[in-house]
Amino acid sequence: MSSYAELADYEWLVGPEAAKWLRDIAGLDQPLHTMTARLRRQLTASQAHLLLELAELRQRAVAKFDRAGEMFFTRLGLEQATDQWVAAYKALRFAEVSGPTADLCCGIGGDLIGLASAGFVTGIDRDPISACLATANARVHGLNDQLTLQIGEIERVDLSNYAAWHVDPDRRPTGKRTTSLDWSNPCREQIDKLLAKSPHAAMKLAPAADAPANWADRCELEWISRDRQCRQLIAWHGSLAKSPGQWRATVLSNAGILLRSLTGVANLPIPIAAKIDQYLFEPDPAVLAAHLGGVLAAEHGLSMVSTGVAYYTGPRPVADPALVCFDVEVVMPLEMRQLAGYLRKHDLGQLEIKKRGVDHDPSLIRKQLKLTGNHAATLFLTKFNGKHVAILACRMVPPQHLPSLSPVSNTFVT
Repeated sequence: MSSYAELADYEWLVGPEAAKWLRDIAGLDQPLHTMTARLRRQLTASQAHLLLELAELRQRAVAKFDRAGEMFFTRLGLEQATDQWVAAYKALRFAEVSGPTADLCCGIGGDLIGLASAGFVTGIDRDPISACLATANARVHGLNDQLTLQIGEIERVDLSNYAAWHVDPDRRPTGKRTTSLDWSNPCREQIDKLLAKSPHAAMKLAPAADAPANWADRCELEWISRDRQCRQLIAWHGSLAKSPGQWRATVLSNAGILLRSLTGVANLPIPIAAKIDQYLFEPDPAVLAAHLGGVLAAEHGLSMVSTGVAYYTGPRPVADPALVCFDVEVVMPLEMRQLAGYLRKHDLGQLEIKKRGVDHDPSLIRKQLKLTGNHAATLFLTKFNGKHVAILACRMVPPQHLPSLSPVSNTFVT
């Protein structure tokens, strides 16, 4: 919520008068101070502030919403909102539930919009400004007939009216971000009371959150990634849990298409590689967050390059959306002069630099290498056999897009 504005200002913001100003702002190419001065001549300070802020937030929100240019946000509301693709994926489970659902702590409506697309939903939030914006965002998506908004404390909600419910606890109730459900709002104790009333629920948590131990046997924990970023952890309860007691890693494409879903036992041991083989693999962040790397490595017969370093290696390429595959060109000691000389010799200058298990700063490494070559490669900075090494590799892509690089022998250069 903005400190400059009250509910009446936001109600104005979502109305027709503000819409005209927003169209004008979008069509102007003027410095910020010029636009501010113009707005202040005809509007209040809070109205001018909200217009300029929303214009900025709509540009940022494109990464989360296709219709960002028509939607309404606060800074915190946008940051906390589930993007439309993850929300749509989550809503698929609710679509299997017979009856209305509730979205507790609905914020500006990221999950609410997804749930409304799957069935009738009631959004509840104690902040009237969030409810105002959520209503406007539902209108943008043509979903007003599919939902209703209530303002109030979620503890007072009669969950017996709903077949299932979703909650997004506030992870910044004191202003400082937390990954602990004990310090969220609602906290674990409050959520457990809600579960006692209605067990069919989904909790949106931070990917790094530790789910309560008493949930372990009865809920399914699912880490969801989209476009190679782990977006959130969902704790599915009751009838929404497809695999109670299991951990799941789900990989979505940038467009929200389900590419891979992996379940299994967390923290299975992974054999350590005796050598860096022809192919190197980087697991999807959801797999790592779910601690299912051992399941994935065992499925494809892969080894870990070093203890605690989540790069895997194997003799054959693997086509699995949960892995990024790289064709190894050369492995050498992580020594700047030798590495720079190799890059010059092979005209390699367009480097994607990744690191795990070492303290080196990729931006500093890039400066030290003084890259000038024309060909591209991926440089891994990591540990192998107790030593820091540099691994140069080519990212595997469909055959028609393979780069025209001469193959380099995959041997350890000393």
